[in-house]
Amino acid sequence: MKKIAILGATGSIGRSTIDVIKRNPEEYSLYAATGNKNYSVMAGIIREFSPQVVVMTDRSAYEKLKEIVQTEHRSTEVLFGTENLNAVAASEEYDGLMSAIVGAAGLRPTLSAITQGKTVYLANKESLVMSGHIFIDAARRFKARIIPVDSEHSAIFQCLPEQEQERIGRCDLKSAGIKNIILTGSGGPFRNRDVATLDKVTPAEAVSHPNWSMGQKISVDSATMMNKGLEFIEAKWLFNADPKDIKVVVHPESVIHSMVQYIDGTVMAQMGRPDMRTPIARAMGYPKRTVSGVGELDFFVNSSLTFQQPDYQKYPCLKLAIDACATSQAMTTAVNAANEVAVYAFLDNKIKYTDIYKVCAKVAGNFAAVNAPDLESILNVDTLARSYAYNELALL
Repeated sequence: MKKIAILGATGSIGRSTIDVIKRNPEEYSLYAATGNKNYSVMAGIIREFSPQVVVMTDRSAYEKLKEIVQTEHRSTEVLFGTENLNAVAASEEYDGLMSAIVGAAGLRPTLSAITQGKTVYLANKESLVMSGHIFIDAARRFKARIIPVDSEHSAIFQCLPEQEQERIGRCDLKSAGIKNIILTGSGGPFRNRDVATLDKVTPAEAVSHPNWSMGQKISVDSATMMNKGLEFIEAKWLFNADPKDIKVVVHPESVIHSMVQYIDGTVMAQMGRPDMRTPIARAMGYPKRTVSGVGELDFFVNSSLTFQQPDYQKYPCLKLAIDACATSQAMTTAVNAANEVAVYAFLDNKIKYTDIYKVCAKVAGNFAAVNAPDLESILNVDTLARSYAYNELALL
């Protein structure tokens, strides 16, 4: 039985992971779970799974959860703060870590697990967007295994030859006969909307994804296709790919989750219903396949599959992220940091939807020529980019 630790257990990916664990009680047990503010969901996790340790990073949530655990005489240890978050990730007591914290906050604890040689089920794309070279070098040095969980990267992973699946981060795509990696994206809720009207988009409209059920931040990223841009950067590092060999295709039905094109003309595609439990179950069970709770794909309901080129006028954030990927690690870090600030400002009704790109582009331009060779300099870029982003917000 695998002992699983979940970073971000109360979020969308975390809850889906909990569901997969629940459906496979003979395969997995929950060793540790971490969260931020949602103490009530965490209390439910403790009642059902009795993890050995739980960490909350919000002080108020920690105190409320600890009181519940004490009142109910639960055995789970409840800890507070980022230091304990990193310590749990570095523990020797578990077998696999689900890295599901959204944003830059997931970088340090995920890296802590990598430096302990752990198997990491990677759903936190910022770990690679911010520090791809550091992250992958650490995985090589400490013999850690990375298995992608993002639906697109899981799809690519499943379409690779077995020998390449075994060396994520150091793949040799050319020797495997691979010509292109093809990332698919739905195009979000505004795929058919007139570009001239995008400045009128509301947060409620932006978070209403047509196919996927996700958190608010990632739903906005899907609408702008910044999410696909970040996945482009992530694919570069996961599969050791040249950016020119990564393509993006708009696929509105979200049935094909991504593809791998081989030099002989073959295209391998992974298909399935749009449900994150499928890639989660694939990652945690690898090399076996386990029950995910996801129903079968009905080919008669999904009888038509369509594909389009991305419109960079409609999705300038996608183009910005792709350009940053080909420029520098500092620039990808800055794009990610500025995007986090801008998206949350949009969700708070402080800026327009179209201002998200404006903020990101302004900030990113300051970092195109910056060298960030180590974690400290990467974190400095992240902090500085956020500061620049807040300054840009004040000017809008």
